[in-house]
Amino acid sequence: MAKILLKGSERLALPGARVIGPADPSERLEVTVLVRRRGRPAMQARVADLAAGKKVGHLSRDEFARDHGADAADLARVHAFAQSQGLAVVQEHAARRTVVLAGTVAQFAAAFGIRLYHMSHAGGTYRGRTGGIYLPAEWDGVVEAILGLDNRPQARPHFRVRRAPGNIFRHAASPLSYTPPEVAAFYGYPASTGAGQCVALIELGGGYRPADLNAYFSGLSVQSPSVTAVSVDQVGNSPTGDAEGPDGEVMLDIEVVGSIAPGARIAVYFAPNTDAGFLDAITTAIHDTANNPSVLSISWGSAESTWTPQAMSAMDEAFQAATALGLTVCVAAGDNGSSDGVSSGGDHVDFPASSPHVLACGGTRLQATQTAISSETVWNDGANGGATGGGISSFFAVPAWQSGLSASTTKGRTVPLSMRGVPDVAGDADPGTGYDVRVDGTDSVIGGTSAVAPLWAALIARINASTGKNAGLINPQLYQNPRGCRDITQGNNGDYAATAGWDACTGLGSPNGDTLAGLL
Repeated sequence: MAKILLKGSERLALPGARVIGPADPSERLEVTVLVRRRGRPAMQARVADLAAGKKVGHLSRDEFARDHGADAADLARVHAFAQSQGLAVVQEHAARRTVVLAGTVAQFAAAFGIRLYHMSHAGGTYRGRTGGIYLPAEWDGVVEAILGLDNRPQARPHFRVRRAPGNIFRHAASPLSYTPPEVAAFYGYPASTGAGQCVALIELGGGYRPADLNAYFSGLSVQSPSVTAVSVDQVGNSPTGDAEGPDGEVMLDIEVVGSIAPGARIAVYFAPNTDAGFLDAITTAIHDTANNPSVLSISWGSAESTWTPQAMSAMDEAFQAATALGLTVCVAAGDNGSSDGVSSGGDHVDFPASSPHVLACGGTRLQATQTAISSETVWNDGANGGATGGGISSFFAVPAWQSGLSASTTKGRTVPLSMRGVPDVAGDADPGTGYDVRVDGTDSVIGGTSAVAPLWAALIARINASTGKNAGLINPQLYQNPRGCRDITQGNNGDYAATAGWDACTGLGSPNGDTLAGLL
């Protein structure tokens, strides 16, 4: 059978990884196959109009599935090939354009012309591959991504737990902390509980305990919100008991959204920390007709250089679908400054924050009295303490709403944006001015841009509840009306410096809540 290379599927081993041996040929795995979209030109035109700020209506989920889901003939092609290779179809979803196949390592290796290995790296072991994936010739143009063959950890949560005084943080001598409702008040959030809205949280591990949530919200004298766990790819709510592990991310996200918008329902989508799991969680949330989320918050990511082009394209297409449906997607920009934790010596930005169809959320250091903000600067606690992510994408073109902008560097240069700039907005993220939270029975203070994504998601939920409509992709309105943000002009994240207007540290700035609500 003639085979062709799936463009953008090539992978390298993780840095420092070594081959232990071939993967067990009898190991069973599940793989996500993404097929092409029906009516793509029409959907792309709608998304482009929305990105240009035109008043174009959003689609319902039923309309989207009918006009822009997978074609039945394409799904049938995948079914037929799977049957010929002895692979089982365990899930199919036309609106998500997804077919999940199950089989053994040996079967998938034969089906897609690959070799899978048992790999060792600094963080543990994984089932890995290098090189490209090869498709049957009849799939040319039909299948756009195959994810999950390689199960390396794809992303990391972007939160930082504050240590005791005398620690690595630059400002540890005068630490501050706030409850999420206090931060919302500092930023002038409009009065609303978010009633009638659903906020989706994407989590790639860990879990929450209802008793902790009840204790936390009771302590704030806030009504406990409705929280629902949604299992994706056989992963569910599984608390680890480690407050500094993924539980910290899950609880931070729920507690920030739930205390600021207690009337909104919260749906937590748990999935494996792989490229397939990440995509499946996002598409499940976007096309969830039961929970019907209007806002997504994502606090996980990694440098663009760690992703395959097929995976980034597939996830960006999911965010385009969210735009067409009127969903706002808020994504943390990362906690490792302008390098994004990559040791190459160059600058990198975090994905999925670099997608032009999401609201990328950077970080600040917020100092406030009981009633007002006294100062706000770029979050940067030095090489070991963390700093807001930000910079210029190497993969995504500059969107229309960033046309003509430039990034200022700490070396005094001004770099015109020829590619997507990150972030769009910011909010309090410094652990030294962090959020009071409760994780695994322990009260602590957490920062990181992980807190900023749910902070903005809760704001959008409040605004949606007040207006009775979905805000959707708010980037065009923000860039046309920057007074919806509080400009941050002091500080840097390594190689990029804050300046008046948009910058590659804090974007347009932190939320100016009531003004933004009026603009939307």
